[in-house]
Amino acid sequence: MSMDEVAKKAGVSTATVSRVMNGSRSVKASTRARVEAIISQEGYTANRLARNLRTAESRLLITMVPDFSNPFYAEIVKGIDAVARRHGYHLLLCDTGASLTEERTYFDMLRTHLADGAICLDPVSTQRELASENSLLQWVACCEFDPKGSVPYVGIDNAKAARDAVKYLVERGRRRIAFINSDERFLYARQRKVGYMTALSEAGLTPYDGAIVKTDGLTFDDGRRVAKRLLASAIKPDAIFAVSDTLAIGAMQAVHELGLRVPQDVAVIGFDNIPLATMVQPALTTIAQPMFRLGENAANLLLERMRDPSTPALGTLLDHELVIRNSA
Repeated sequence: MSMDEVAKKAGVSTATVSRVMNGSRSVKASTRARVEAIISQEGYTANRLARNLRTAESRLLITMVPDFSNPFYAEIVKGIDAVARRHGYHLLLCDTGASLTEERTYFDMLRTHLADGAICLDPVSTQRELASENSLLQWVACCEFDPKGSVPYVGIDNAKAARDAVKYLVERGRRRIAFINSDERFLYARQRKVGYMTALSEAGLTPYDGAIVKTDGLTFDDGRRVAKRLLASAIKPDAIFAVSDTLAIGAMQAVHELGLRVPQDVAVIGFDNIPLATMVQPALTTIAQPMFRLGENAANLLLERMRDPSTPALGTLLDHELVIRNSA
């Protein structure tokens, strides 16, 4: 039964039915009782979205992720969802494919009050365009951020984390350290490359010819493919540092397939500390990001921004940890 039908049967206007549904005290008790009785009898259910639109509040938060297939994002989303639920919000999880067109579609939801706020994990290169277009909307950045921008953010110091990983390899006697990087539209890829170069420079080393390779994706097969290329080159690495655990695990597979040993012949370090890192053989040495806390912090930052849009655009960097296992 529609609102119009409820109104007709109760002998009142649709506006009166609407006021009853929204808990308005301006409706007489006898009228309220009559409308509520009809609603109960006929099974009318209010369109919550329509009601929220009238109050310019949807209780919906958007989380924009560049790639659902990357397990790195799972714990972050759990952290966001935990905070959202505690505060009575629902989460809309969106796979943007790092597409500016897709991102604009979701920002339009904020503009039309279909959502109250957004958390963006997409590349900082596209975030800069979004920031200029959506300066009045409530959104924050997570993991990918512009430290000089106007958007609040939470992340880690990727350069320092990568430096710690490569420094550890150098301390273990590795000198031909290869680096598997990914799409440099992402801040993390650029920063981790800086950390890699810094650690080598501090040790008096330079990347050997062909040491740095790049993939367009972050799949296990991407890591396996580029690692085979590294291991087939004239100068072979004695260690591989990859910007993600998925790439590192793929690289380990390539080492095994070529009859080499990890870490005796080639040490491998990843980044993220996804659950699978403890399941492979040997267990993967990696940089752990506090993924759940990143999500929690991003959600709290967004809710604070929504409560008070005049809040200064602050940035927070959380600690990372080098988790030493058996692959390096």
